[in-house]
Amino acid sequence: MGIQFSILDQTPVYDGETAEEAFSHTVALVQKAEQLGYHRFWVSEHHDSQQVAGSSPEVLISYLLAKTSRIRIGSGGVMLQHYSPYKVAENFNVLASLAPGRVELGIGRAPGGLPGSTQALQRGVGDPASLSDKIAELRQFITNNLADDHPLAGLKANPNPLRPADIYVLGTSSGSAEIAAGQGLPYVFSQFINSDETAALQAFDVYRSKFNGANGAVPRPILALSVIVADTDEEAAQLAGDHKLVKIHLASGKTLTVGSLEHAEEFGRQSSEAYTLEVKEPEITKGSKETVRKKLLQLQAKFGVSEFIVTTSVKSFEKRIRSFELLKEAFAGVPADV
Repeated sequence: MGIQFSILDQTPVYDGETAEEAFSHTVALVQKAEQLGYHRFWVSEHHDSQQVAGSSPEVLISYLLAKTSRIRIGSGGVMLQHYSPYKVAENFNVLASLAPGRVELGIGRAPGGLPGSTQALQRGVGDPASLSDKIAELRQFITNNLADDHPLAGLKANPNPLRPADIYVLGTSSGSAEIAAGQGLPYVFSQFINSDETAALQAFDVYRSKFNGANGAVPRPILALSVIVADTDEEAAQLAGDHKLVKIHLASGKTLTVGSLEHAEEFGRQSSEAYTLEVKEPEITKGSKETVRKKLLQLQAKFGVSEFIVTTSVKSFEKRIRSFELLKEAFAGVPADV
């Protein structure tokens, strides 16, 4: 089984940096990714955050498409619960018409921000549809094939691209895997958010066992993970630093994962619910080229995936670029799936 490597960039804004500098790094990184032969480049959606600049992936994608010529570019992901499927389809049909065959639409089910930003994004929405129903409707609009019994039958999400954006479902649980399976869509498990290997294995098992291949589709499981490659194991460990993940357990039963204790406490405060916090070490695949190659081959065998989407959180942009260079070097000569 070959391996494809792709990149998820969250446009981090580190201490002392401006948003302009952060976006310039994203542009430089996508151009380097294209040069190095990475398969796809995705950008994320976060709201009300001073640490992450990418609040509007559709806008950023259009700019990155204009700055590159070959690499596939998409969202990792659009938080569809906040939006009208019709408008999302219009956005991505425009993008797919501007750059045929290069646009991808990853869909996430997390809020992508604090309760206040979620309230602002969903203001005036009384009875939102389920994510599964929204994805189904989005697919119909993307292909301009709305069902005859739909209340808006006949409506088109123009323009009508020759090749619509490819749709992916992102998640961290068996619930999201079941949504992807039911829709017959590719599924990305975000291990950099949920590092529980048992949960990942269960999600992929659910995805494969319940996959709807009625239209000839086949399961396409993908693992998204945090990777840091350096010239030595010791340097990679130093670059990884003391990152933490904080799980917020709300009294309502919801659980979310964020990147800092301060963020978690603010989320709990805005939720107006009782909550508990759980601080965990993030799962980072780190080390020299040889170490990371060995670890990733083990993960490939364990999860049965042929693609890794890699995110690399390193403050030094030069070291971040170097990590992606070394990762490609580590797998030079290993065939990529097509």
